[in-house]
Amino acid sequence: MISRTLLQSACVLALLASAGCGKAPGSGDANDAPLDTTFGERIVAAAKEPGNWLTTGLNYQETRFSPLDSINQSNIGKLKLAWSYDLDTNRGQESTPIVVDGVIYTSSAWSKVQAFDGVTGKLLWQFDPKVPGDAAVNACCDVVNRGVAYWDGKVFVGTIDGRLIAINAKTGQQVWSTMTIDPNKPYSITGAPRIVKGLVMIGNGGAEFGVRGYVSAYRADTGTMAWRFYTVPGDPDHPDNAASDAILDKLAKKTWDKDHWKISNGNGGGTVWDSMAYDPDLDLLYVGVGNGSYWPQKYRSPNPYPGGNNDNLFVASILALRPETGEYVWHYQATPGDQWDYTSTQHMILADLKIDGKVRKVLMQAPKNGFFYVLDRQNGKLISAEPYSKVTWADGVDLKTGRPRTRPEANYSLTGKPWSSVPGPQGAHGWPPMSFNPQTGLVYLPTQEIGFTYELAKNFKPLPRGYNIGSDVSVNKLPVEPVKLEKARETVKGFLTAWDPVKGKAAWRVPMPNGANGGVLSTAGGLVLQGGSTGYFNAYDVKDGRKLWSFDAQSGIVAAPISWAKDGTQYVTIMVGWGTTEGLGVGPINWGKTGPRRNISRVLTFALDGKAALPAMKAGADNTLSPPPQFADAATIEEGRQIYHRSCYGCHGYGAMSGGVLPDLRYSGTLGNQEAWDSVVLQGLLKDQGMVSFAPNYTPAEVNAIRAYVIDQAHKSVEFGSK
Repeated sequence: MISRTLLQSACVLALLASAGCGKAPGSGDANDAPLDTTFGERIVAAAKEPGNWLTTGLNYQETRFSPLDSINQSNIGKLKLAWSYDLDTNRGQESTPIVVDGVIYTSSAWSKVQAFDGVTGKLLWQFDPKVPGDAAVNACCDVVNRGVAYWDGKVFVGTIDGRLIAINAKTGQQVWSTMTIDPNKPYSITGAPRIVKGLVMIGNGGAEFGVRGYVSAYRADTGTMAWRFYTVPGDPDHPDNAASDAILDKLAKKTWDKDHWKISNGNGGGTVWDSMAYDPDLDLLYVGVGNGSYWPQKYRSPNPYPGGNNDNLFVASILALRPETGEYVWHYQATPGDQWDYTSTQHMILADLKIDGKVRKVLMQAPKNGFFYVLDRQNGKLISAEPYSKVTWADGVDLKTGRPRTRPEANYSLTGKPWSSVPGPQGAHGWPPMSFNPQTGLVYLPTQEIGFTYELAKNFKPLPRGYNIGSDVSVNKLPVEPVKLEKARETVKGFLTAWDPVKGKAAWRVPMPNGANGGVLSTAGGLVLQGGSTGYFNAYDVKDGRKLWSFDAQSGIVAAPISWAKDGTQYVTIMVGWGTTEGLGVGPINWGKTGPRRNISRVLTFALDGKAALPAMKAGADNTLSPPPQFADAATIEEGRQIYHRSCYGCHGYGAMSGGVLPDLRYSGTLGNQEAWDSVVLQGLLKDQGMVSFAPNYTPAEVNAIRAYVIDQAHKSVEFGSK
């Protein structure tokens, strides 16, 4: 079956060789000059220098397990703040820092990069790529960045506006920059680069806006592109001359509507916006692929190719490629024909596990769809797939075919009826990384249960700016009344899950106050460390989840911590800053009973008997909600509600209730003045801050309808005494 391994490697390599893949237009030859691989040898042997954190997942296997044990269960109570540094961005912070010989390199919102003396916290330099504010309109989930890569004295970062930049690691000066996208299309980059054999691997985001996904490799020394692999087929009349051409023609095109290129406006989705891993022994690069665009197949691929199916390869899949050429080796598709935003871009971990008495080389992933997958990473064969959270869209996964047993009613595109599902597009596991501890054999996994109702958007047509998903988000109505809103929040659950990948079940789970809990680190000291939206950074016992330590970081945490050492002292470092999709679009549901936690973006580093302390929290402004009179009728307000949830909620919060990061429009001083409102929404007065003009999307009357809806929500908030 297609979603497993159909082709033997020899056949595939021969096929691709005949197509001349491995190059791209203007890329030059990947073998123009020998590439420096010295630092790669250090990453391969990362276990020999546990004091460093050389790549985003610690090692090529992305285990995020620190072998350091000076900080352990017996002394965790002495873990104190060693130093902190306040960043100059007040948006979400998702970066995993890296540490090379005592220097911490990290990134912050707006794709800025910092270098710190790890022991003292002194800022050595900051690099600002000066991303234009209007690039924010192409970022689905905040202007975040998940980290940098290091190679041969250079630090590499991908920027929100699609550039890949090399920076001198000592001076912070730019070495080279290359544009990795078509700047006329709504692409973005938020993921951390990976570097293998002197080639920098980077993907992009944008499926929610209507783009075609790919992953590319660039020479670390020059920035020249070596190869590109497109994840979904393109215009059949215009081949891409890319590494993916032959395999897309062989496997993928028959899994789409034969006219999908025209139907989906030349897009299709499948963006590679986060996870990768590499096996040095097998010489395989593993790439996670995102959702289809548009979400419903009715608007993306309404009819199967004659003689084919409608799996829409390679959306929601894992690809195994040769890192030097981009040649295809195998794939596994977790969610064929994905219609629910069930990406497979979530963190992947490579490990050797003893299963049924035999040691297997496995790849583990907990994608959005709610099933924990264990694959044979040599050939992509499915070993197991068990639900690690609540799952209602499928009854399980058939181990013989590798396909989910999808419930017929979940196909809302075919039935035309709404479908309420758990998980929803937030996934049972989002982007926050998990950790594999080889000592316990457990994977420590941020888990959430957040439902969502999917319904076809009526008369859907893509708009020039913002979301273009084809699903009507506005059917998910969030109440304003505090009692009802609290009941809605109670349906949202979050857990730190310790998953046994061999037994296919949870060893233990720790309930969280809400769904948004951050990335995870486990250590040889018997600890699991994780932050969450409440702003507390916690340590748990690896064996039973008992909480052993807690620190109030004063702001929500979604990033993953790391541990490193210098001169015999072990440290723990984490990025702090509430935001991202958890604090923007779905922020109101993640508030909890205390209201939204403010964004205070910081880098925190801890050590035993640290001497630093955070400054006291300043009291927030106690604004009184005083909305202007309503000027519109019920029909106009309803029109505004639908438009708001088409284009505005992703930043300003569902139901016009901010998640605590970006302005809460119910309090906006422009509400009572149409001219002032239009100056922002239509004329782009605040475009440098990320609020671009939506005049290409909506008429002045439609923009005024949005204002009417926000005013209505503000009045309801006053009536019910809600924030």
